[in-house]
Amino acid sequence: MLSKNFVPPASPLEKEVPIPMTSSIVPGSLCMSALLQTLDSSLSNIHFQYNGFLSGLLLLSITRIYQERNLEGAFWFAVLLNLKHIYLFVAPAYFVYLLRCYCFQSHADGRIRWDSFSPVRLISLGIIVLSVFAVSFGPFIHMGQLLQLLSRLFPVKRGLCHAYWAPNFWVLYNVADKAATVSASKFNLLAIESNRTAVMTGGLVQEYDHVVLPSITPFVTLVVTLLAITPSLFLLWSRPRGPASFVRALVLCAFGSFMFSWHVHEKAILLIILPLSLLMLYKKKDAQLFLVISTVGHYSLFPLLYRQQEIPIKVCLLLIYTLYIYAGLGKMFGFSWSWSSLPLLSQAESLYILGLVPLELYNSVIHSALGLSERLPFLPLLLTSFYCAVGVTYSWIKFYWLTFQEKPRKTEGKMQ
Repeated sequence: MLSKNFVPPASPLEKEVPIPMTSSIVPGSLCMSALLQTLDSSLSNIHFQYNGFLSGLLLLSITRIYQERNLEGAFWFAVLLNLKHIYLFVAPAYFVYLLRCYCFQSHADGRIRWDSFSPVRLISLGIIVLSVFAVSFGPFIHMGQLLQLLSRLFPVKRGLCHAYWAPNFWVLYNVADKAATVSASKFNLLAIESNRTAVMTGGLVQEYDHVVLPSITPFVTLVVTLLAITPSLFLLWSRPRGPASFVRALVLCAFGSFMFSWHVHEKAILLIILPLSLLMLYKKKDAQLFLVISTVGHYSLFPLLYRQQEIPIKVCLLLIYTLYIYAGLGKMFGFSWSWSSLPLLSQAESLYILGLVPLELYNSVIHSALGLSERLPFLPLLLTSFYCAVGVTYSWIKFYWLTFQEKPRKTEGKMQ
């Protein structure tokens, strides 16, 4: 795995590293390895999607940005984007950061120096990125298959949600529409066709209309996604504080895209967890949020491993990883286990995380024991998606708040 033992170095523009690293503290590289091995085992080796390889390239690209080797970072991200277009979710963060911090200089207070723009650097970035795209798309353009390729890359006819709903805002929207439909039908408030009430929870990849709430189109999701990520990009442009601020913007772009994009796959949660893991060693609040989103994000992938014989594998992997990361970060920041809360987490957050236990018991044992597998086959997926969507939404809002709470620091005037 590329960059498997990566620990982000302190950037010249990111001086605050408040945790003393001693031999008694779990090293960040071990936490990172545990994270990557868990994801590799559960997704790459079983689900057969090569996510570990792609995650390695993402970390390699971010590493080059941290090392101020920006052209290499741009190259590896361009390669990554052409290998799997889901990484388009975080492309805006790369574009804004490289344009702002590689092609411009800053004043001491962080304001941009417009007279410092370097056309040579912009052209260098353009040549690198366009060269990668030319190699990737050139054969398809030569054969006249570009439109066919784009239609397969962006299949808008597959519907708002995947067969298993990714735990994002549209899950909450779908559930609200379903609840409103049931209520309206029960009290005869609306004339509702029976086939319309069931198609949304049929577990199929298809287009459907909402019954009570307004139906969502791809254009609506595009607009909402852009609105969700724009504040983070504006902050990155106006208050750049080195590579750490780039990673924060990258995480927020991944968050916003995951929350509101069209037909999001549940594996896209990894685009949030992996970059955020690079920030968890710097500040306690980032570590707290990482514990919540990583636990919920890992659990939200359980439905991908749906066979009975895979239940012990995924449960043991998540349990081992969770115990390791909670103990390691708890010790690092001086928090221990207690009867009232998990390390670093509030009582409410701890209660929510522990709620995953009865949820999994119901999904794996109780649902089939009650004989509901035939009559309500989608219910376990619905419960998992809805419960995890609550945690993901909470984490997104909290991370945005934490990012905007950061005080601007003075930056150096050099180009990076």
